Amino acid sequence: MIASGLEELTFDECLALLEQHQVGRIGIVVDEFPLVVPVNYRLVTLPGRCWLAIRTRPGSVIDRAGTFVAFEIDGIDPERREGWSVVVRGTLHRVDPNVADFGLRFDPESWLRDNAQSWLVVDAFQITGRALREPAYQWELELSNSGLVESGVTHGST
Repeated sequence: MIASGLEELTFDECLALLEQHQVGRIGIVVDEFPLVVPVNYRLVTLPGRCWLAIRTRPGSVIDRAGTFVAFEIDGIDPERREGWSVVVRGTLHRVDPNVADFGLRFDPESWLRDNAQSWLVVDAFQITGRALREPAYQWELELSNSGLVESGVTHGST
């Protein structure tokens, strides 16, 4: 971590966060301007590939989106002034849910109540993440993980 408290997340940390969450924001271009839309998703990892599976309504703004997209998830703690974000850059593709049982194996379980029958994947070509942490909290966390701090008490020789 650098003095500002900003640190790069590893690829594996990014994947773990993507796996733990199910709602993010997809960035697309509509009428030559960027648009960010919330979506629920499911991370699909295959050897050498990472996809985000999305279901939406046929003809929706996401369904009509161009090929190049960005996707983002984050977590924020306003009290501590800390947070993290993961950004996925990739290409958007339509998929047939019946091919190779894709629909059964990778259904993101759309929150839309009607006709979410357009299946899409974001084929990731870049996954990056950053975290902003309070240095004092980071120090406390490192001590806690090392077993030197328990219930607010520092263990050591007296």
